[in-house]
Amino acid sequence: MSKKPPHSYAERLAFERLLLLITTLLKYPGVGSPESVESHNSKNHDAISIVKIYLQQLATELNVELPDNYPAVATLRKDLETLRRYGILDQRMYRWGYYLGTGALSITELKVAFNALVSQAQYQGDAQTRRIYETLSKRLRGLDMELKGEFFYPTRQHLNRAIIHTDPEEMAVKGENRDTLFHQLPLLEQAISQGQAIEISRTKDFYGSGNIGRFQVFPLQLIYHDIAWYLLYELCDNGHLVMGRINRFNSHCSFVKTPARGLEKQRESLAKAYRLFENGWGLNLGEPEPQQLELTGTLKFINVKVRFYPPISNFILEGERRHLYQKITPGVIDKSTGEYTFIEYAVNLPPRSLNEFIFWVYRYMDKAEILSPPELIKQHSQAAKNLYNRYQEI
Repeated sequence: MSKKPPHSYAERLAFERLLLLITTLLKYPGVGSPESVESHNSKNHDAISIVKIYLQQLATELNVELPDNYPAVATLRKDLETLRRYGILDQRMYRWGYYLGTGALSITELKVAFNALVSQAQYQGDAQTRRIYETLSKRLRGLDMELKGEFFYPTRQHLNRAIIHTDPEEMAVKGENRDTLFHQLPLLEQAISQGQAIEISRTKDFYGSGNIGRFQVFPLQLIYHDIAWYLLYELCDNGHLVMGRINRFNSHCSFVKTPARGLEKQRESLAKAYRLFENGWGLNLGEPEPQQLELTGTLKFINVKVRFYPPISNFILEGERRHLYQKITPGVIDKSTGEYTFIEYAVNLPPRSLNEFIFWVYRYMDKAEILSPPELIKQHSQAAKNLYNRYQEI
């Protein structure tokens, strides 16, 4: 007389079935949802049958032999109940597909990541992130209900909002189509992750540099800054590092028939670009020759000094980390107010950054006085005169 198995998964086939089910849920989070198969009948879909299809496909990939049409849907239901009993699945409905826990994150960590995802989808106009957010919010709806709405509450938010159209699907819906590089983001990201050269085309030149037309680059990173998305890239012909607004390129984008250079070289170029960001002010990375001198440490920087007056001086003093190499020197204290009569802000900058620096100073109007260098003093003074004359004409 054969002995009764000590438990329902003692037999090899049953044990392998359970492991395949767990692996299926790990590899395909959300499996069982209407979106996990190509089906237009989302109202009458059978979630367990979908899980069965994925499990059988995975068994084939892993060279695990299963009997024909195995396992039965009823058997899989029992397996899912087993996972619930041991806390591998939660005791709730999975209306938008099954998934195990929160992956590599705790619930608290996942909430912080989800908040960032929502912000990038809503305010930075990232189409890829929006699709991920929409899918994830459906999957996590049960968790949010379990936590009484706490999970979806936006405890953190990034309000920096893109001022241009960035989402191709949204553009199509609104009838606001634009011929920009935003239509090629999947190809761009593939090129970045593989170190592959591409050809792109600039159609707008707001700075009078004459850099219009097609050229070949190694794309390094997609960067959101302040009000827009930018592409950081390296020119193939001379290694020049450049930041360009994505909407100022048209949708032309194609791979160049040269071998991919790999991620190590990508990281090396990315590190150089971030060294330039740390040295400078803003996003202008400079022309090829001075950029190379700066990267080799032989470029002469310019000492910039600005005197700020109350009440703006308090805000400047507050910015302890505005620039890595800044120096803030308080002036004497006004005995009647108890505040500094002024503060002096000094930083050494490469010449490429002077224009962007003075644009920052302009926002403080008459509460700022440039002390050096002479060319910025003259530029600031002339701008004040031009503004005065413009108002005189009213």
